Amino acid sequence: MEQENALYANIDFQKVCENLYDGIHITDGEGRVLFINQAYTRTTGILPEELLGRKVADIEAEGKLYKGSVTGKVLECRQRVNSVATIFKLNKEVLVTGTPVFDEAGNIVLVVTNTRDFPELKRLEQQLLTLTEESKKANEELTYLRRQQAGDRQLFYRSQAMASVMELVRTVAPTDVTVLITGESGTGKELVANEIYHHSDRVDKPFIKVNCAAIPGELLESELFGYEDGAFTGAKRAGKAGMFELANTGVILLDEIGDMPLPLQTKLLRVLQQRELMRIGGSRPIRLDIRVIASTNKDLQEEVRQGRFREDLFYRLNVVPLEIKPLRERPEDIPYLAERFCQSFNKKYGKDARISDEAMQLILAYRWPGNIRELENLIERIVVTSPGGVVTRGTVYNALNPGGMRLGGRVMEDATLRQQVSAFEREVILHTVERAGSIRKAARLLGVDHSTLVKKCRQYGCQEQKEER
Repeated sequence: MEQENALYANIDFQKVCENLYDGIHITDGEGRVLFINQAYTRTTGILPEELLGRKVADIEAEGKLYKGSVTGKVLECRQRVNSVATIFKLNKEVLVTGTPVFDEAGNIVLVVTNTRDFPELKRLEQQLLTLTEESKKANEELTYLRRQQAGDRQLFYRSQAMASVMELVRTVAPTDVTVLITGESGTGKELVANEIYHHSDRVDKPFIKVNCAAIPGELLESELFGYEDGAFTGAKRAGKAGMFELANTGVILLDEIGDMPLPLQTKLLRVLQQRELMRIGGSRPIRLDIRVIASTNKDLQEEVRQGRFREDLFYRLNVVPLEIKPLRERPEDIPYLAERFCQSFNKKYGKDARISDEAMQLILAYRWPGNIRELENLIERIVVTSPGGVVTRGTVYNALNPGGMRLGGRVMEDATLRQQVSAFEREVILHTVERAGSIRKAARLLGVDHSTLVKKCRQYGCQEQKEER
């Protein structure tokens, strides 16, 4: 205790008060003013000689300097009091807080009043409101960007194959299990990943998508795991967080994982196993709470056999495999998707295109190597270029065969030569009849007898009424 008293004895409390930002007003136990600091004079415009030695009650009764003092109330209720006082000299209001100081016997020996300028409080309040508004705006922008990143496109399907996939999606989505989505390009792997995210418990958290095939191998490591200041030439001074850090607490989609370089696969495996990473040039591990979804259009098991993909990483990713069948193996989805796309692009471009039955038959016959993405692009093209009304078979044929360089007809992998020739002949005949307007004119264009072409048209389902047009 004596040591503490000795320390206190070395403190110049008057100097301390003179250096406080708040105005300080001190009275004795009878309300007589003993001290005011420079900040009090700056805030109120009242000089020391106008207050010192005088009782607060007398000053307030005089009605020249201020009203609303808290000193009398503190002496009366023996506790801290907050109030708003009016300073007559500057015609303004200030916030005052009076605090009693007691001796060992419980008597009030001092009343210390803090005086704060309302304009300063207003400035701080406005600053707080501005920061709050900016924070709200930033959160809204972040939510919008997350929605954009997650995507709002819906999956449309009618096939049992896709129904089975979506049933499994709804089962695994609420868990944190790792999912590997496989399928050809354009089958909708990213949309399936979006569905998993939207039905997961992390739907309000970040969803970061990384296309492993689109980023050069030498840059992919820094993009995924980040780097510290000075990690390499050209590194940002403050370093950079990688995609895994940005996705922390949320979900990361490693798209086209089959294209990841082998050396990076080793580091990725370690991250997935330990759920932590080390930035390039860093020394501090960063813990991760993250869900991983991977997708690829490659046969990863074959890649493993060829030594291009780590077997242990494959098994780490392939906890729940989801295979998306190509569009040609789920033909019941084709007309449904075509109609949905047609409606969407009609609305977008102000058109009224409608796909005819004959055009839809050709769409169904096509093999769709580009899958749903190719189908969507085709429908957009024919809607935009169509003058309106019914989209004919010829329109679709020309869209599928720009410049006559290739035939749009589907060729079955197991078909015989006779079946393939027949498929080719059917497309040529139906397209020529559509373009010519009648079977008779088409026969002349194709250089065959009219009767022969009539039989072929009946065989391939060409409309009878076109024969004499």
